Amino acid sequence: MIDPHPLPAGRLFIFGLGYTSLRLADRLRGLGWSVAGTTRGAEKAAALRVSGIDAFTFDRDRQLADRALAGVTHLLSSVPPDDKGDPVLDMHRADIAARAGTLRWVGYLSTTGVYGDTGGEWVDETSPLAAAGPRGQRRVAAEQGWIELHDGPGLPVHLFRLPGIYGPGRSAIDSVRAGTARRIDKAGQVFCRIHVDDIVGALMASMAQPMPGTAWNIVDDEPAPAAQVVEHAARLLGVEPPPLEPFDPASLSAMAASFYADNRRVRNDRLKQVLGYRLLHPTYREGLAAQVAAETHGIGPVTRR
Repeated sequence: MIDPHPLPAGRLFIFGLGYTSLRLADRLRGLGWSVAGTTRGAEKAAALRVSGIDAFTFDRDRQLADRALAGVTHLLSSVPPDDKGDPVLDMHRADIAARAGTLRWVGYLSTTGVYGDTGGEWVDETSPLAAAGPRGQRRVAAEQGWIELHDGPGLPVHLFRLPGIYGPGRSAIDSVRAGTARRIDKAGQVFCRIHVDDIVGALMASMAQPMPGTAWNIVDDEPAPAAQVVEHAARLLGVEPPPLEPFDPASLSAMAASFYADNRRVRNDRLKQVLGYRLLHPTYREGLAAQVAAETHGIGPVTRR
C-alpha cells in the first residue's frame, strides 16, 4: 500500500463486528487504536469484551447504550439493510448526525450489487445504480441514506462497494478442502472478488486521507468465473477439482442462484489512482497462494502482517 499519510490513533466504532470488520479492528488495535462496536448476541459481545473490544448488543429492536458512541473519532457500518431499511440509520441516525463536529471519518460497507446486471460489461463509480433485485435496491437506498448524512449534517461519509469477499477460512481453498466446492458452468458469467486484507488496507488508506462524499469500488484486478477459481484452488492443494456442472438454478439455494442473476466487471481505477492503494492480492491467484503459504508455515486460518 502506498501510504504517504500518517494514521494517528483514534477510537473506531463498528456497527456489525463480523469477518471483515474484526480483521480491521485487529489491525488498528495493533497500532494503538481503541475499538468498540456491535454484535447481535450477548455471548459474542462478552467474548469480544474479553478480547479487548468494547462490544455492545444492537439490532433493530435494541438501541445502543447511551455511552456507546462516546469519544468515537471514526465510525464504520457493515450492517446490511433489511426489508424495513437500514437498521443503523433507522435507530441511530440522529445520534450519528450529532457527532458531525467530532467524527473524522465515516464509512459504509455496501456492495457492487448496486450496479445491477451489465451483461458482463465494465462499470465504475460513475456508472448508474441499476440494481433490479430487492437486495440490491435496498443497498441503493441505504447508500443514499448514508450520503445524506454527508450532504446534510456534513459528516465525512465514504461508500465502499464490495464484491465477493474471500480470505482465510472463507475461500475456495477452504471449500475444496471441506468437499463443499462446486464448479458451476454458466457461459460468459464472471464474478468480481476481493481479499479481506485488501478491504482492510483500502479502508485504512481512506482513513489516512479522507475524501468525504466519495464512493469506492474495492475489487481486485481480474473478474473471473467461479469455476476457474475453484479449479485453481484444487490445483494448489494437489487434488482433483470437482466436476464441472451446467448452471441449473434448481440445484442451487435461492441465495446462490441470485448471485448468477448479475454479470458485471467492476473497475478499481479510482482506488488505485486516486487513493493510491496498491493491492496486496491483485487476483485470486495471489490471494489463494498467500493462504496456502501461510498455512504451510503454521500461521493458521488467519494470517497476520
